[in-house]
Amino acid sequence: MRKKILVIGIMGVLTMSGMIGVIEAKKNDGITIQDGILTYSAGHYLEGELLTVGYDIFGYNYQAHLFKGYYCNAYLGGYGFPPYEGDDDAYYQRLVNEGFAENLLEAELLMSRIRYWAYRDIQLLMKWNDAWLSNRDRDGDGLLDRHYGYDSYIGSGAWLTNHMWGTYELDGKTCPWNYFVKIVAVPEDAKLIEGYWYTAEGSEIGPEIWGAFAIIQKIYNDPCMRYHVIEYLSPTSAGLGYYK
Repeated sequence: MRKKILVIGIMGVLTMSGMIGVIEAKKNDGITIQDGILTYSAGHYLEGELLTVGYDIFGYNYQAHLFKGYYCNAYLGGYGFPPYEGDDDAYYQRLVNEGFAENLLEAELLMSRIRYWAYRDIQLLMKWNDAWLSNRDRDGDGLLDRHYGYDSYIGSGAWLTNHMWGTYELDGKTCPWNYFVKIVAVPEDAKLIEGYWYTAEGSEIGPEIWGAFAIIQKIYNDPCMRYHVIEYLSPTSAGLGYYK
């Protein structure tokens, strides 16, 4: 039985704030994570704490442009919740202990309303480039840069990959599956026609996602269902650095 796959990005998951005076002083070179200034934003579970190199408790490594961990953890921190560690009961108890809920039933109900909680058994590896989300602040706004030098993601050359995997039960057997997708920001002269992005010359880039982006490759594998297929491959190019 194939699971429904949700492709995710880190749009709006995290913002950073910093010391404006120092930021202005270093504006030309950019503020780095190593400078010890940039912090998690208001509303984040780690609000006010400094960003550091390496993986945080949710699975983000902003310095290396990586996320690795439970699918739901890509969002839980931004919602103000602690990271999930693989045990539902322990997580509900933690929510009670930290004052998010009065009891276990209330904690379970609370999480059932969080969209991505249903996908907590899925593992996710995300990779992105500097145009998608930088590991420094060059424009002095106190935030890690997105599409630096461009008014929007369009034309910026930004890209993201999602690799997801998990298991399900079928006829008493544990079945593994995995899914991989490449997503790119479209060129400035791209045209959106009936849900697909095209180059200025009319060549198909891929299906539209998140407005400014196109899917250029999707691969799904499920051995139990004997399903091994490239579900989509851009006729123009599946190269991450091609579209700029």
